[in-house]
Amino acid sequence: MPRRRTFLAASTATLGLPTVTATAAGSAQAVSEVTAPDTADGSGSRLPNIVVVLADDLGYGELGAYGQKLITTPRLDRLAAEGLRFTDAYSTAAVCTPSRCSLLTGLHTGHSTVRANPSSGGQGSLTATDTTFAQVLRARGYRTAVIGKWGFGPEAAGQDSHPAARGFEEFYGYIDHSHAHQYYPEYLWHNAVKEPIPANAGGAKAVYAPDLLEQHALEFIDAHAAEPFLLLLTPNVPHAPSDIPDTGAYAGQSWTAANKGHAAQVSYFDSLVGKVVDRLRALGLEQDTVVLVTSDNGPHEEGGVNPDLFDANGPLRGYKRNLYEGGVRVPLIAWGPGRVQQGTSNRPTPLTDVLPTLAELGGAPAPTDVDGLSAAPLLAGSPDSARHGHLYWFRDELGVTSRANTQDNKRGSWLAEAVRRENWKAVRFAPERDHNLPDDKWQVELYDLASDLGEAHDVIDKYPATATELVALMRSSWKDTYPRTPFGTRLTLPRLAVPGQAFTVTATLDNGSARPWTTAALGLRAPAGWTVTSASPTTAEGLAVGARLTASWQVTPPVDATPATTWELTAEGTAVTPAGPVRYPATATVPTPASTRPATSPTTSAAAPYGSLPWSASTTSPPSRAPWAPPVPRSTATTA
Repeated sequence: MPRRRTFLAASTATLGLPTVTATAAGSAQAVSEVTAPDTADGSGSRLPNIVVVLADDLGYGELGAYGQKLITTPRLDRLAAEGLRFTDAYSTAAVCTPSRCSLLTGLHTGHSTVRANPSSGGQGSLTATDTTFAQVLRARGYRTAVIGKWGFGPEAAGQDSHPAARGFEEFYGYIDHSHAHQYYPEYLWHNAVKEPIPANAGGAKAVYAPDLLEQHALEFIDAHAAEPFLLLLTPNVPHAPSDIPDTGAYAGQSWTAANKGHAAQVSYFDSLVGKVVDRLRALGLEQDTVVLVTSDNGPHEEGGVNPDLFDANGPLRGYKRNLYEGGVRVPLIAWGPGRVQQGTSNRPTPLTDVLPTLAELGGAPAPTDVDGLSAAPLLAGSPDSARHGHLYWFRDELGVTSRANTQDNKRGSWLAEAVRRENWKAVRFAPERDHNLPDDKWQVELYDLASDLGEAHDVIDKYPATATELVALMRSSWKDTYPRTPFGTRLTLPRLAVPGQAFTVTATLDNGSARPWTTAALGLRAPAGWTVTSASPTTAEGLAVGARLTASWQVTPPVDATPATTWELTAEGTAVTPAGPVRYPATATVPTPASTRPATSPTTSAAAPYGSLPWSASTTSPPSRAPWAPPVPRSTATTA
């Protein structure tokens, strides 16, 4: 039997304004039956499960499928042989935090919220305006999890940069960028709670965190094998330090301990991906799953690791922190026997393409203001996938390492940016940390990747006009701020909720996608005992591209509401898209004052497009989420 729950919906017959008193946690103003989402794409086929595995500092040349000779990676090599291997895939930054932001949001580093590592003084948090691919797929009924390194602070629950606020129902791992450098941490986060690892207390090395990540990832797959799921698996290997319990096959090598550990970490990553694939096969899911494996940037040289020993950047120039190819070109393997065509692709494919690609695979609307382009047709074997006119990178990094600084000709701490258009690649450096520095103050280099993949020969003197054109593309790709097109549900609450006094709550549902929606509705869920009265219509027959549905309610806390307490309200927008129904929740909180004296406060926008529904942080897996579909409005309501 399908599970059911209740949620607010207005009556299409009357668009009346009924008054309802919520009597239980999660109850809502006006009731409708809500049924399960589609589990099929437009053709009637099952929506694919999606697994994205992101390595930390894995170089382009560190897999056997990309030329590695010293480190063994048999499982990934097999996936590359059975699936689609990309030769020209790119991270969107040369260090991890901005790269991961772009991966999640589909925006390159000229537009994204996070454009530098927090250790370099950059913005290290996602914001309420950031829509991730988890939120995009969750709207279509996907179960979502991120297991491993999140990398965006602050290290706290209940804030916009937490995985729960950005579309992930289940989270286990590291929130903070720096915390993820510990392989034997004393705690990891599980949803909104720090879970201690007593065996690692006091610096002990008893429990290897990647083993815990593996366990949780496999448990998530097991728990949701019967429904479409998205798993973002982000282990912190092979980032420095080269900690690993056993160097295995490399123990007898004459290398340094750091190099042995690094090689073992790469092989560990290979084994981890293999175990995920084995679990998919054991559950009979391989025909209905797409697996993407990639890295956040080029190879590191930290903690005593020598990337040159392993030829970790292959034929490319540069390392982590460089905007030359070695710093940003990464391995990318797509695998799925029933979904991905076998072969090799030289399509320049930045990781900004992940969001629109997953949206198309999952039959979900995607924001139109992202920089990525869908590669879903390419995965299916079509040569007609859209191609980028150019690719863009930005670097604002204070950290400097020896080899990377040498490749940059001692400009490793300079502001830098790069563009690739077809086979032309331009890189430029600013001697001052000011992106608005006039063009003639920057030092510009030009390379022809068709004949000089290793970027050894600067040809700017021979092709100055081409360099000028690419610099113009750099300028046009950068925005000091990048206002987003509204998408999904937003919820606006007052600063305070005074017991016994009505206040106004407003929610909007924005169609920021490329195609019209129909049967749009907004609903509001209030705490137990609160009275909710509709103050406007809450449905619309259709939402054109760029259109908005706005609804408002009068909400009254009970006179005996506990003072100095934070209360949670959830708005939910639903609609029918050409591919099927979608559901966008937005959750926000409002406090009751310490005293009950009347208070008047302006309203503030307290939630975001695609805000997250909460769950109990004490559970070991996501709670049972009721299936849903756009509400069928009814005038019936429940009261206490």
